[in-house]
Amino acid sequence: MHLPAPLLAQEKLADIAAWPITDASRNDGQPVGYAFESVDFAPIPGYEGTPVNLLVVVDKLGNFVDVEVLEQHEPMFVFSGLGEGPLREFVKQYIGLNLAREILIASGSDSNQKLTIAGGGQRPVIDGISKATATVRIVHKSILSSALTVARTKLGLAGREPNRAPAIARSDLFERLDFAQLLQQGMVGHLLASSAEVDALFAGTEWADVGGDGQKGDDTPAVDLYFAYLNAPSIGRSLLGDEAYRELLTKLEVGQTALWIASAGSYSITDERFVPGGEPQRLALSQDGLPLEIHDLIFDMPTVPQAPHFEMARIFTVFSESGLDPGKPLDLSILITRAKGMVIPRIMEQPLHLKYVPPARLFSYPPSPSPAPEWLAAWRARTWDIGIISASLIALAVILSKPRMFAANPRRMQAVRITFLAFTLVFLGWYVQGQLSIVQITGAIKSLVAGRGLEIFLYDPISLMVIVFTLLTFFLWGRGAFCGWLCPFGALQEFVAMAARRLGLPQYQPPTKISVYFPYLRYGLLLLLCTVSLVAPRASEALVEVEPFKTAITVGFDRSWPFIAYALLLLIVGAFYFKFFCRVLCPLGAAMTLGGKLRRLDWVLRRRECGKPCQTCRARCDYDAIDRDGSIHYDHCFQCLDCVGVYHDTDRCAPLLLYKRKGKTIPLRILN
Repeated sequence: MHLPAPLLAQEKLADIAAWPITDASRNDGQPVGYAFESVDFAPIPGYEGTPVNLLVVVDKLGNFVDVEVLEQHEPMFVFSGLGEGPLREFVKQYIGLNLAREILIASGSDSNQKLTIAGGGQRPVIDGISKATATVRIVHKSILSSALTVARTKLGLAGREPNRAPAIARSDLFERLDFAQLLQQGMVGHLLASSAEVDALFAGTEWADVGGDGQKGDDTPAVDLYFAYLNAPSIGRSLLGDEAYRELLTKLEVGQTALWIASAGSYSITDERFVPGGEPQRLALSQDGLPLEIHDLIFDMPTVPQAPHFEMARIFTVFSESGLDPGKPLDLSILITRAKGMVIPRIMEQPLHLKYVPPARLFSYPPSPSPAPEWLAAWRARTWDIGIISASLIALAVILSKPRMFAANPRRMQAVRITFLAFTLVFLGWYVQGQLSIVQITGAIKSLVAGRGLEIFLYDPISLMVIVFTLLTFFLWGRGAFCGWLCPFGALQEFVAMAARRLGLPQYQPPTKISVYFPYLRYGLLLLLCTVSLVAPRASEALVEVEPFKTAITVGFDRSWPFIAYALLLLIVGAFYFKFFCRVLCPLGAAMTLGGKLRRLDWVLRRRECGKPCQTCRARCDYDAIDRDGSIHYDHCFQCLDCVGVYHDTDRCAPLLLYKRKGKTIPLRILN
């Protein structure tokens, strides 16, 4: 842990897994913050099945001082993926933000963009990493969950309700009250400090005998401060009058708060630096320990009836984005400033605090919304993507459930298939990052063995939708729905094969007695990866690179040359041997084949002539999924629907051609 001087890390606490941070320039030895590892408080499994561990440092106000990546095994950031650089840049964006504020993650942003602030600096928005949205959400939740746990224990933030809806001033409630009644009922807050009390603030310092704040060392009022929340009609109309109150409401933006602040003592609420319409240098407003910016509203203040003579009275506003809750206590501070020296004066400031809590009856309190789970933000951020993918899955379900409608016409079928495969490659694969991977299986195994559950899948809505759809299709059609239609790398291989055939490249088809053993290689790789993920999780991170999906789809060939060379080699081999990787090496395809064993439908229709003697479909099948006897080997079928089209086409199906030309002989029996 590297902390800038004069900060020092002390011994780890016994009651909570955190290191107190002290300031060597202070003599009290009290912690000014805490450092901790996120895995001790929020061990949330990442995409690969193990938690991302981060070092988080927060100060006593809940501000992030530092965030560093200690350990991670996310596929996108290891083995020449994006590298750890983007992840380290991402977590650095938390520095300076306050954990009590809602921190939003921008979707689809480039990781090199700078921190942007919405709503005038009140709602932090940090840039995500477009190719690792699920990991980013997990890291975000790990940082906030661990920081809030420490904050509730050590920083006294347990009483905060960041998700509670702010109170709303009741417009239907009005009581005409004079100034004395407003004071008596707490609708106007009051702070009175004598000159002697102001002197006491500077007692024992070199500024004790310095003037300038109106002190006389007696009970003469030096600070006579008044404070009120004007949005509530009972307060606003009683202080300003009906006409001025209506004028005030026209000047306020939706959700903006108006505050009346006045002073009657010798120490004013403004100084010579104050500019109408600007921020008052002597005043500071906070709620729950968090500062709130206030700005002067240029407004003709009427005389408040039956009130004392005010030396200064002004209206200040708070932006709606600030999160101010008028139903909770407010802290208004007035800074008493004393300066010593003429050329380069030495300045000391001491605050006086006015605690203000308006009566609860002035407000209505909306029910507190239940905190939305972090994964829900990922779904909301990808509404359009989810809608498009949903429509495409519905379209695919129609194609596969009504294959004759599309496959009987070969041109129509070719157009439908090429269009859908292009969508799968470009949109599902490269754009929305929906390529499924064996990493999801090995990661699930690691997470379940560690007892952490499968929550990670909720953070990647696109992949989850494809997974759920694929699981459902296992029971209907087998493995072909995913492998033949929804795998982006499979689509890329198919386009390479189409181009190779257009170029007249020779196609290799191994003898059946050899190719029948190819699936065992896929099953062997699947078994190896699942076993290694259990007994040697770190080693599995390297072995999963047998898949070229990260190289070709996830990062779009933006990797080091060995990975690019491997992916290109597979595509080149696939140009001569149709879908070589899918049929020979793919461990994910092996898992899909096992899932396809759940199939309940024999959806490819057969005639008695199929295979005996007709071999048309078998000869046309690029996947070698039709046996010599005409039966369908569904474990090898990619559901391209070519044989379905042949079955219903009188110009391609040999039995139909025969029936068309010669008719069918129907034996008759003559009854006596």
